[in-house]
Amino acid sequence: MVMKVKKEHLILAVLIVALSFYVYFRRQDRTLYQLPVLQDVPVSEIVKIEITKAQRPMIALERKDEGWVLLPEKHPADQGKIMVMLETLRNLTLSALISESKSYERYGLGKEDRIRVKAWSGEGLKRDFEIGREAPSFQHTFVKLDGDGRVFHARENLKVRFDQSVDDLRDKSVLELDPTEVDTIELYDGKRSVHLTRKQDPVAEGAAQATWESQGGRVEDAVVSELLSVLSNLKCRTFLYDQKKDDFRDPVYAVTLRGTEEHSLALYAKEERNPNDYPALSSQNESAFLLPEHQADRIMLPLDQIVK
Repeated sequence: MVMKVKKEHLILAVLIVALSFYVYFRRQDRTLYQLPVLQDVPVSEIVKIEITKAQRPMIALERKDEGWVLLPEKHPADQGKIMVMLETLRNLTLSALISESKSYERYGLGKEDRIRVKAWSGEGLKRDFEIGREAPSFQHTFVKLDGDGRVFHARENLKVRFDQSVDDLRDKSVLELDPTEVDTIELYDGKRSVHLTRKQDPVAEGAAQATWESQGGRVEDAVVSELLSVLSNLKCRTFLYDQKKDDFRDPVYAVTLRGTEEHSLALYAKEERNPNDYPALSSQNESAFLLPEHQADRIMLPLDQIVK
């Protein structure tokens, strides 16, 4: 009986030692690799970015003066979104080796799903990697470096920052102005016009709300002030890529603003394909665009609401 117990204890001890060795060497196995060291890329030195995804035209961005533009048309890019990209490129960090099997589809790195990102400084190509799907942890993304067949974890969700279209990355500002520099306003509702002139009243100078006058009647200054506020920083929902400015005739509403500069905005009848938006043109943008109905309603005011 004693011998049997001793034998069982011996077997148990051998199993424990064997299991300990297995766990130790397995742990060692997992860490017997060296993560690639990515060279530092200061944000200020990045001058060009390319983003490529299957079934979509390549997106090329280039630094111009103090901002960024989309090539080849040189449309201004959304500087906030580009800054997020730049910071992501600078801080790109690999945290773990995930796979050496080259089975890329399971990681969102197959030909149809992957997003390839390249970034250049004045010295040449500094970043070249592919982005796959977000990892189950929601704090990492599967990535692959150019020339390296392995799949790694990169910190943070990179896909949401780079999986964007040209229209997503365009600056949606279509009209910007300083209301205090506007001296005259002309409004046209498709049938008639009204002309408004800022009163040159020394008492009113520096007041929070300007006063206006019209030969057609009494002007509702608060309504005009609100209109100028809307127009001072107007952004569209999206741009129209299959229509040019010359394609539009007979606006249903138009605003012309004059002062230190002249600005104009014209809105056109809704189209069947975009029933909730008004096509529009601005003197400050070379592209036609769409304004959502709720936004257009704040501009297309009945003239009798403005001049009584």
